[in-house]
Amino acid sequence: MATTRTRDGGSADEHEPDGGRQPNDRLAAWFARSGWSKGELARQVNRHARAMSAPHVSTDTSRVRRWLDGEQPREPIPQILAELFTRRFGRVVSIDELGLREPDEPHGDFGVDLPWTFETVVEILGEYTRGDLLLGRQEFVGPALRLAAGRDLVEPLQRWSAPLPATPTAPSIGVGDRSGPARPMRLPAAATEHLRDSVRLFRRWDMQGGGGLRRKAVIGQLNALTDLLRTERSAAVRTRLLGLTAELALLAGWMSYDTGLQPGAQKYMVLALHAAKECDDAPFGANVLGVMSRQMIHYELPEDALELIHLAQYGSRDTGGAGLQAMLCALEGRAYAALGDADRCRRALGLAEQALADSRPGTEPDWIRYFDRAELLAESGHAYRDLAYTRPAFVTPAGERLGEAVRLLRGTDEFVRSLALARVGLATVFLIENDPPAAVEQAGAALEIASRVRSERLIVRLRRTVEALAGRFPSDPAVRDLAARVARELPEAPFPTA
Repeated sequence: MATTRTRDGGSADEHEPDGGRQPNDRLAAWFARSGWSKGELARQVNRHARAMSAPHVSTDTSRVRRWLDGEQPREPIPQILAELFTRRFGRVVSIDELGLREPDEPHGDFGVDLPWTFETVVEILGEYTRGDLLLGRQEFVGPALRLAAGRDLVEPLQRWSAPLPATPTAPSIGVGDRSGPARPMRLPAAATEHLRDSVRLFRRWDMQGGGGLRRKAVIGQLNALTDLLRTERSAAVRTRLLGLTAELALLAGWMSYDTGLQPGAQKYMVLALHAAKECDDAPFGANVLGVMSRQMIHYELPEDALELIHLAQYGSRDTGGAGLQAMLCALEGRAYAALGDADRCRRALGLAEQALADSRPGTEPDWIRYFDRAELLAESGHAYRDLAYTRPAFVTPAGERLGEAVRLLRGTDEFVRSLALARVGLATVFLIENDPPAAVEQAGAALEIASRVRSERLIVRLRRTVEALAGRFPSDPAVRDLAARVARELPEAPFPTA
């Protein structure tokens, strides 16, 4: 039977236009909930395809109608559609949920379940960072990557708290030819200090300018570190380099998360956890699990978030400082709030308050320094805001905590993105209170920051809040003006990362 090529790279039978297809009810349901027209969905697919360097994708309204009628689009369109609906609804929408076929798993998607070995960490990190630098965003938005969740995520990571098997002492340790003894190469102590200074600098850049501004620089440095780890070195030097590798890998994961590259972000976080395990840094490993739980909360998977938080708390119970425990308890409160468990939420936030009061900032590691009074207020404010959607009693404490977080963050130019996110959270509280002028004021101030900070996470939250405002107060002139500004000033397609 003759076939013709379709504009999106698929094929259609010339003599059987419908191919015996059944309408795709799953895709139709998500499409109806989105509020998009067929033309708008087609335009978004094309924009997303251009961003991931797939110019051959050129779809239109009639093609969208055929998908709804049951046509199965070719790669990478299923993954593009899943990402578009995921961003639209703020939770993971899988290809299967859209009624589309999963593409064949390509080589290179290493998943979450990795052997806990030094060689594995180094080799995968080297390969993965090279691919990221070469392929750019396509590596993360294409069909090659999946966001693991549920048992696929939690069960492999439970081995993090188990001791590694003992390895024989060797005169030198590294990745490479082990056919005979080799003298450890000397790495000056000043060199590792310079690398540590670079990590601190990257961390500051992220807090000030968002994850999209220096992500590629972090990944380049991470790739260089894997080259150092491949060379024969002493155990002490290897441990120092692995610690820096863990910090950079987590920072690469955090920046990827901040810029909307969610599956890729998870891969970097998993590798950071493995590196922390290899250098026996349980507190930093717990920190990695905390960041991974934040990603689960973002995608409305609070049960998974709680599993990761409890694993982190257990694994760092004898070694984690007060700042780390405060952060983990605050995230635990966020997860319980997402589950609607107000009592456990309040208990966890109370423990976070107590732990933060016991912390000594001068003795805490640099990677937890950001978690101060303002950050705890923002986390607890967002937790109470989540409860306030269904329980009005929590509106006041949510507004008080987010308002105080804004006041504290306004006094520094370092935590700019945190300030904008706190303002968006406060705007949602005013929306719950039906106070459009106050909500517009906070969202407008957040927009000023979002226009110059490279954070897709911030943009998505702000756009979602303004859409909710416009839906509830469509005739309010200030709301209409703000919605027009957001549409005009914030990018609709994923922005490139530097």
